[in-house]
Amino acid sequence: MKFVKYSKYVADPLEGLSAEDLLQLLQNFLLDSGFYNQYYNFYEMDPERTLEQLHQALLEAMREQGMIPEELLQELLKNAENYQDSELRNLIDKLLERLAEEGYITIQRPNPQQGQLAEPRPGAMHGDEGRAKFEITDKALDFLGFKTLKDLLASLGKSSFGRHDTRELATGIESHGASRRYEFGDTLNLDVNATLLSAVQRHGLKVPLELDYADLQVRQCEYQSSCATVLMLDCSHSMILYGEDRFTPAKKVALALTHLIRTQYPGDSLHLVLFHDSAEEIPLPELARARVGPYYTNTREGLRLAQRILSRQRKDMRQVIMITDGKPSALTLDDGRIYKNAFGLDPLVVSETLHEVARCRRNGILINTFMLASDYGLVNFVQKVTELCRGKAYFTTPYTLGQYLLMDYMQKKVRHIH
Repeated sequence: MKFVKYSKYVADPLEGLSAEDLLQLLQNFLLDSGFYNQYYNFYEMDPERTLEQLHQALLEAMREQGMIPEELLQELLKNAENYQDSELRNLIDKLLERLAEEGYITIQRPNPQQGQLAEPRPGAMHGDEGRAKFEITDKALDFLGFKTLKDLLASLGKSSFGRHDTRELATGIESHGASRRYEFGDTLNLDVNATLLSAVQRHGLKVPLELDYADLQVRQCEYQSSCATVLMLDCSHSMILYGEDRFTPAKKVALALTHLIRTQYPGDSLHLVLFHDSAEEIPLPELARARVGPYYTNTREGLRLAQRILSRQRKDMRQVIMITDGKPSALTLDDGRIYKNAFGLDPLVVSETLHEVARCRRNGILINTFMLASDYGLVNFVQKVTELCRGKAYFTTPYTLGQYLLMDYMQKKVRHIH
């Protein structure tokens, strides 16, 4: 005989949290630049991201937001030494398991037979979290980019997405301008009314209506260009000095710009360059793991790499968006050695950097500079860069950086914000 055992239903106090809610709570941890780590080793791509660190970050974020039930919080305060076996520990493990099951993180677990980490996989959260590693997926980066973009644009009031508008008119799909006579090579976006009216004017109203080649009229629309962009992020030591984290807001803006381009400007391209003592291009999925370091600012090497990347792009517009907070203080010499001088504006470094800016202009590359500092000498340097390349200079803060950068990208208006 079969027996059915009934028990009292106990609701999960954290059941209402979705995976997206969890990502929002973990956003600062996942995009950390090293600002809060006093033992931070510069230019390290954070290889020690363990499940235990993720667990502690989520616990701390939920406690700050007051999302932990009072009885569980009291239990944690009274028996902190028994936390590993507590109900709260199990509940947070289940939340992290939900992130893995929904594809926002992958887990690398130790392989006891080979003494190494197994392949990334979502799965159960039981095991040695102290040695298990995790990686955020493209799905998580996409969500973080969407949320950042939404938050930045929400602060601007009403804003509609578009394309890169220019003053030129061309035949296309969306009609905005007056019709004109068809010319060979035009998109056949036919204005039927104007075409028939032209035929009637030529031959009179009769059936059948005689259409000639000269009667064809096409609608004009605003010419919308494609753009290749290299986003240059300064990750020198100064980006986390002086009591302010400037690199994390820059990373968030880069994520938002990536999401904006992919969803609203599919014909555009975006590449990411980090510049410090030297410069290198990193894949966009690696952006979340990028951290500050090494120490100096080799702006010239970043511009040289950006030019090599843009030379491969066949777009109507090519531009460099440079986010920096410091003066150029390093230079790669012809023999490969790096010349460094962090004291003042070194004449050699500045002159070679400005020569590279002039080379960008000759190659038809626009440079828009977003300066996160307001030192008098730096302002003069940025103004000189702007004058040479006929770009734009924005003297902003980490809090307004995203608004200015995104609106500049969408509107492409010539304006200076001071």
